[in-house]
Amino acid sequence: MGIQPLTMPKWGLSMTEGLVNAWLVGEGETVAKTQDLVEIETTKINNVFESPIAGTLRRHVAAEGETLPVGALLAVFAEEANSDADIEAFVSDFQANFVPPEEDEAEADSGPQSIEVDGRRIVYHDRMPDREDGPPLVLLHGFGGDKDNWLFNIDALAVGRRVLALDLPGHGESAKDIAGGDLAALAGAVLAFLDALSIPRAHLAGHSLGGAVAIAAARAAPERVASLSLIGAAGLGEGVNDGYLTGFIEAQRRKELKTVLQMLFNDPDLVGKDMVEGVSRFKRMDGADSALRAIRDAVFPGGVVREDVAAALAAYDGPVLAIWGEADRIAPPPSGGLSGKISVEIIPAAGHMPQLEASSRVNSLMDEFLTGTA
Repeated sequence: MGIQPLTMPKWGLSMTEGLVNAWLVGEGETVAKTQDLVEIETTKINNVFESPIAGTLRRHVAAEGETLPVGALLAVFAEEANSDADIEAFVSDFQANFVPPEEDEAEADSGPQSIEVDGRRIVYHDRMPDREDGPPLVLLHGFGGDKDNWLFNIDALAVGRRVLALDLPGHGESAKDIAGGDLAALAGAVLAFLDALSIPRAHLAGHSLGGAVAIAAARAAPERVASLSLIGAAGLGEGVNDGYLTGFIEAQRRKELKTVLQMLFNDPDLVGKDMVEGVSRFKRMDGADSALRAIRDAVFPGGVVREDVAAALAAYDGPVLAIWGEADRIAPPPSGGLSGKISVEIIPAAGHMPQLEASSRVNSLMDEFLTGTA
C-alpha cells in the first residue's frame, strides 16, 4: 500500500471547499473501505465521508473546524513500515505542490439546463449527454425536493452511462404549473421530458414521491422504462408521514423548517444552515406553496397515497431495485415485504434519504443493478 493521501472530496460541480466538522476515526486506527471516516460540511449538506481506502490512518492533516478546498490533503494512510519521517516528508511534498483546482470550461458547461415541455419550463442536470450506448438513467426527487437531492449520486452513477436529474413540475427551478399534480400528471411530464430530449427508453430512479412517479410512468408506458430503482418509494409501505408533508408546507421560520427537514435523516445533524436556506428560498418562490399543497392533496390525502402504487409495480415486468433506510420515518418499507422478483435492500443507520446519508452504498447498489440490466 505504501503511503496514500486522503483528500477533500468533490460532491457535485458546485462544491469548491468543505469544512472538517469531526474526525470519526483516530490516528493509528485500522479503517475498512466505506467506513465512516470524517464529517464534512458543504454549502449543500453536512455529510459523512466514507473511506475510499482500507488500511491504517496514520496522520490527521486537516484539523477539525478547518475549511479546505477540494483536493486538499485531509489525512494520510500508511503501512507500519513507513516511518513518521516518511509521512512527514510525504505531507510536506504534497502541501508544497498542491494547487487548488479552478473550474474549467467543461464544468461550467455542465450546469443546469432547461427545456420547454408541453409549454412548461423543466430544469435538469445532464451528465455525459453524448453517450448513446444503452438507455440513460433519469433521477426523480421526492416531495419538496429538487435535482440536487442527487448531489452525491449523479456523477458517481455517470460512469459508463448518461444520467439526467430533473426538477419535477412544481419543484426547484422548474415551472410551478403542475397540471393537476396527481401521479398521472407528474408521470406524463416525465415521459414528455423524455420525448423533448428524443429519449425513447430510460432507466428511472425515484426517491419518495419520485418513486411513485416512476412507477406511474412504467404503468403508463412500460415499453419506455428499462428498469426501476426505488428509494423510500411512496405508496409501497403503510402510507406517508402526513406530519412531515404538512409540516414542510406550513413551516415559515427557518427553525421550524430545520426541525421538519431533520425528520428525513437518521442523523439530524446532517441538516445544515445552507440546506435550510436553500429550501426556504424555494418555498418563497411564486407558485411553490400552491403547487406543493395541490400535489399533497392529489397524491397524499391524509398521508395515504391515493393510487394503488403497489399494484402498478406488481404489473411491471422489468427489473426493480427497492432501497430503504432502516430508520425511514417518512415512508417506511412494507411490513409484509415485496414480490420475490424485486431486489430489496435495507440500509442500516440511514433515514428517508439514504442516497445522501449513505451515498456510497446506494451508488454501489444502483451501479451493480443497472450494470446487470444492460
